Amino acid sequence: MSVPLDALRRPLGVYVVSGVVGLEALALGIVAVWAIVSAVAAPMFSAASGIFLIILIAALAAGLAAVAINLFKGMRWTRSAAFVWQLLMVALAVPALLEGNVLLGLVMLLPAVAAAYYLFTPTVVAYSQRTGSDSGDTGTAVL
Repeated sequence: MSVPLDALRRPLGVYVVSGVVGLEALALGIVAVWAIVSAVAAPMFSAASGIFLIILIAALAAGLAAVAINLFKGMRWTRSAAFVWQLLMVALAVPALLEGNVLLGLVMLLPAVAAAYYLFTPTVVAYSQRTGSDSGDTGTAVL
């Protein structure tokens, strides 16, 4: 069975959304490393809560990285996960903007709005229709 060449092309929105989510995962990974360094360098008030927070941040970073990678592959489940995360980013960005921290607020808000917009474009929706049972092997090679 042959797949048309147009079906194999990723739309621009897939690159934008997976890039935004990937950068957010990278930022959370950096925060997790910073939290580990801070926990080792300075005494913690509560070791259990500090360790839990580090594990939670690292798990979020790993989860977002999985969303970014699988969204790039066109998996269906990633759109909802990416959209929920972008809503959380907007919920964090608005108070930052209202408190006068404009740079931080815009850094969180603008990529989240762009990703949320592209998640609902027809080309991204059409591209992200793969399920876990799809093998991904089309049997044809495209050069």
